[in-house]
Amino acid sequence: MSWGTELWDQFDNLEKHTQWGIDVLEKYIKFVKERTEIELSYAKQLRNLSKKYQPKKNSKEEEEYRYTSTRAFLATLNEMNDYAGQHEVISENMTSLITAELTRYVQELKQERKSHFHDGRKAQQHIETCWKQLEASKRRFERDCKEADRAQQYFEKMDADINVTKADVEKARQQAQLRHQMAEDSKAEYSSTLQKFNSEQHEHYYTHIPNIFQKIQEMEERRIVRIGESMKTFAEVDRQVIPIIGKCLDEITKAAESVDHKNDSQMVIEAFKSGFEPPGDVDFEDFTQPMKRTVSESSLSNSRGDGKSEPKFGSKSKGKLWPFIKKNKLMSLLTSPHQPPPPPPASASPSAVPNGPQSPKQQKEPLSHRFNEFMTSKPKIHCFRSLKRGLSLKLGAGPEDFSNLPPEQRRKKLQQKVDELNRDIQKEMDSRDALTKMKDVYIKNPQMGDAASVDHRLAELGQNIEKLRLEVQKFEGWLAEVEGRLPARSEQPRRQSGVYEAQNASGVNSCAQDRESSPDGSYTEEQSQETEMKVPATDFDDEFDDEEPLPTIGTCKALYTFEGQNEGTISVAEGEMLYVIEEDKGDGWTRIRRNEDEEGYVPTSYVEVYLDKNAKDVHKPLQKISE
Repeated sequence: MSWGTELWDQFDNLEKHTQWGIDVLEKYIKFVKERTEIELSYAKQLRNLSKKYQPKKNSKEEEEYRYTSTRAFLATLNEMNDYAGQHEVISENMTSLITAELTRYVQELKQERKSHFHDGRKAQQHIETCWKQLEASKRRFERDCKEADRAQQYFEKMDADINVTKADVEKARQQAQLRHQMAEDSKAEYSSTLQKFNSEQHEHYYTHIPNIFQKIQEMEERRIVRIGESMKTFAEVDRQVIPIIGKCLDEITKAAESVDHKNDSQMVIEAFKSGFEPPGDVDFEDFTQPMKRTVSESSLSNSRGDGKSEPKFGSKSKGKLWPFIKKNKLMSLLTSPHQPPPPPPASASPSAVPNGPQSPKQQKEPLSHRFNEFMTSKPKIHCFRSLKRGLSLKLGAGPEDFSNLPPEQRRKKLQQKVDELNRDIQKEMDSRDALTKMKDVYIKNPQMGDAASVDHRLAELGQNIEKLRLEVQKFEGWLAEVEGRLPARSEQPRRQSGVYEAQNASGVNSCAQDRESSPDGSYTEEQSQETEMKVPATDFDDEFDDEEPLPTIGTCKALYTFEGQNEGTISVAEGEMLYVIEEDKGDGWTRIRRNEDEEGYVPTSYVEVYLDKNAKDVHKPLQKISE
């Protein structure tokens, strides 16, 4: 099967077909180019998607990726990044192995096709020229034959006419002979031209054209083979990355299988565990006896026979409501006593007590009202340490000892700090060892450097190591306190007067109970600092000792004698005049001041309050007066 023999007369159709083949090849090249662009765009979108959901460095999101589920998601994002890389490989390989190669091949193919069809057109022009020569020779022979025939007829006519001279007859005979000779010559030339044309035509159709068409056929077959190979390469490029893509998918599956719900649940416990006990039972409030209030055994205080309150630190703490209270509201109760106020003495006449228990202000509000007041009122800072705490919270930094955190979280933070400091110490020691070795080399080989030049740096490293060790000791001390390894050490509050009872000897357990309770059963950061085991106060604490005290908002008169034996309370004598610095917040306690150094809480029913919004704190003691 050869185009030269089968399609010897289809030169124009072959020319169109081969051009169509080149167009198909160019169309396939365009298809592959668009595929590579799609792969690049897809890879870019995958990378952007992976980057979009990557956790930001030094952010809260980065801390959330410690759970197995989020770590699996992070692994998925990383594998998707590698997955995108494989699509980039597909694009690169298709561009280099298919697009670039076929583009170069198309240029070569166009040149080869042009050359073959140029030879074909040249052969056709040659055979057409031979055909024209043959036709010209044929027409000349035909003309000469007709001329010879007419000359012969004219000679015969002249020879038969008696009136024509002999000279005219001879001239006609010579003309007829000349024409016959010319006809013979044209015949010979025509015969020669015909033989030559037949030879050229045979060679054209059986030699030249078949060879040219065979070359065009081979060229077209190579094009077909080349486009087939390119399609095979197209598939192989995809197949080559399938194992790597499979590994990416296997890693995603492995990450998904590594998700451990039990482990994540345990990590949630470790992240948010406070170390406190659940809240106790809420006391029953008997409103049928307005003058007396029943206090259950789960309260922080018990009723005394003489009507006075006596602290009972060993008893079970009152049910805590701190999980439902805003942190800033907790700070308004920092120095409030640990138990509800005692009722006034039974000997007193209720009618003689203007601000006594029968007053609507002194009636205990329902629990829902207390919650509403806690959640809506504006927080106030009542002590210098809580003022420091509030400032640090506003500035976005907590206390250095993490005392604002619950015990379990505080322990974790302190342990992390100790580990971080130990790593810093190790780095400094490694640097010091390296400099020491360098100094030894300089001592042995003075030409390499001056040994004294590293002394200053060594001294700096020694100072840094010493400072870091002191920091480690400080944080280890706080860590030991949290873990209960150090003896308890009580610290007196800065804004109270009178003699307080010493802490009970139940150690860390009793401290934890005190830490968990406040007048309303809520947890306060301040109590956790002042009732737990303490370390020496920092310089920052001392700076607030000299701050100006809270302004007075009025005066009050003591209706009964009150012995402030509980922490945060102050003792008053009947008839004594004092300054009011904080109203009753609904818990039955009023905060008063005797002088610049003595202030604390007294039961609201024990005093008669005279509020004056324009009153000023003159910081001078008031005289006792009798009722």
